[in-house]
Amino acid sequence: MLRLVAYLLAVLAVASGLAWLADRPGQLIINWQGREIETSVFHAVVILAALTATAIFVWSLLRQMWNSPATVGHFINKRRQRRGLDALSSGMIAIGAGDRATATKYAIQARKSLPNEPLTHLLRAQAAQLSGDRTTARRIFEAMLASPDTEQLGLRGLFVEAQREGAAEPAQQYSQRALRLNPKLAWPVDALFDLQCREGNWAGALDTLATARRNGHVEKTLADRRRAVLLTAQAQTLEDSDAEKALTLASEAHGLAPDLIPAAAIAGRILAGKGNTARAAKILQKTWSKAPHPDLSTAYAFARIGDSPRDRLDRVKQLAALRPYAVEASIAVATAAIEARDWDQARHALAPLLDQSRLTQRAATLMARVEGEQHGDKGRVREWLARAATAQRDAAWTADGIVAERWAAVSPATGQLDAFVWKVPVERVGETDEATLLHDRLRELVAAGDTHETDDVVDADPALPAEVAPPKPVANVAADVVDAEPVNSGTPDAAAEPAPEGRPVGATGGRSSYAGLPAGGPTAARRAKPDSSIAEPAAKLDGPPSQAARIDGSEAAAMAAAPSEPVVPAQRPAPNEPRIFVAPRAPDDPGAVDDFDEQPRLIHPNRAV
Repeated sequence: MLRLVAYLLAVLAVASGLAWLADRPGQLIINWQGREIETSVFHAVVILAALTATAIFVWSLLRQMWNSPATVGHFINKRRQRRGLDALSSGMIAIGAGDRATATKYAIQARKSLPNEPLTHLLRAQAAQLSGDRTTARRIFEAMLASPDTEQLGLRGLFVEAQREGAAEPAQQYSQRALRLNPKLAWPVDALFDLQCREGNWAGALDTLATARRNGHVEKTLADRRRAVLLTAQAQTLEDSDAEKALTLASEAHGLAPDLIPAAAIAGRILAGKGNTARAAKILQKTWSKAPHPDLSTAYAFARIGDSPRDRLDRVKQLAALRPYAVEASIAVATAAIEARDWDQARHALAPLLDQSRLTQRAATLMARVEGEQHGDKGRVREWLARAATAQRDAAWTADGIVAERWAAVSPATGQLDAFVWKVPVERVGETDEATLLHDRLRELVAAGDTHETDDVVDADPALPAEVAPPKPVANVAADVVDAEPVNSGTPDAAAEPAPEGRPVGATGGRSSYAGLPAGGPTAARRAKPDSSIAEPAAKLDGPPSQAARIDGSEAAAMAAAPSEPVVPAQRPAPNEPRIFVAPRAPDDPGAVDDFDEQPRLIHPNRAV
């Protein structure tokens, strides 16, 4: 619209000027070199305008002829550029769609049309990657490093190739170079941080985390959590060699993440060892109130050097009061009560966990300890161990489906930082049968060191190898336990002592039968009969369980024929049966001197304790 107005104004000005000249006629005389030219002013202006237009036309024609080669070249270049851009666009679409042949075709066309274009290098490299030609892709990315415009792109591509080939060192070097080139890039920060965590370079990971926080790549909350985990990993490494530095690191980690269990446990142990009981208790109580854990209760119980088992029990009860309904609170009180030989307190603490819906392996094994150390009732011990084999699993450090005995800063499967959580592991029943699950659980109990009786339960089944044998029913287990007792061996030192009054048959006086109950070894296992021949006669007896447990199939028949006659099973020699280790009492356990030995003893399985 503005152009039309300007054009009309220009025409109006020219017409007005011509009209003004036409209304004012005059003579224009030119005398030049003896010639005299006479014309009107109007004609002179028209002629001058025509000559100017002719001159402009001739000049334009000459300039066009002069620039014609450049014009032709420019036209050709424009057409080539248009074809190259079309090839780049189509090639990128083919890369996204996974069309290898089309992507390669357009990559070649783009290289012919736009050989120096950065996008052409990217299209060629991605087409080579799609085709599986990593050598060509790596060569293209290396060529990109020579240009400042494509250096970052080349580093990114080389890093990806190094990760695909599993080359951690080159990948780390490329990410470090990219980070120095542009600290605001997010991918080199994340990549370098992950690589440093995988290889355990905690100091380097802390520096990278600081860079990421400074450039806004991570939020403050996440950065504080990651820093706490890294500091805890350092403290865990230095706890035995440099306690002072480990304490400083663990204290800072506890300040950043009060719910981080390993940091509080390390700080509590070191402070307790230094005699700073008040500060250790404060740290442990703060973390316990957020996340109860056995390491915290253990460190809290031994926070004061020289405490007796009864004092430790009182301390643990104070700690458990902070989270009275937590499972770990009941387990901690029960463990401390067993060490203090306060059986009523131990049973009271375990009572809420003995329901079938809440029973866990640790609760069942602790009940086995109570039965064994309080009464020496081998049958009850084995009953609780059998229940432990089928009980729910306890919480453990778990990361990506892997259960670990100790906390670690990174996952052993993926290398992810802060992957371990304290929770109940997920059972993968579909991968194995029920018998194998029972075997695994028994082996876990043995590895946990909760009770030596588990080894006897494992060895009691002759149908499977000793290292994976599942537990037998309670009646069978009790039969094997009593069958292993030497009632008539013919030697003076092997004679069975009569049970004290009020003590179940098979009790071992004041000694803890939990520490080393004989299972009869392979000989007793071979004498085991099918369930129907043992459990059914035992169920018909009115006597105590210890008497019913003595009866197997042949003995049941003998008792049916002559109930008044005692049945004594034949004693079979077992020269190769293993010797069982009986653990000594705890150093600070004030048990009776006449009931507990000061030194460990090795006893024969078929000899009375």
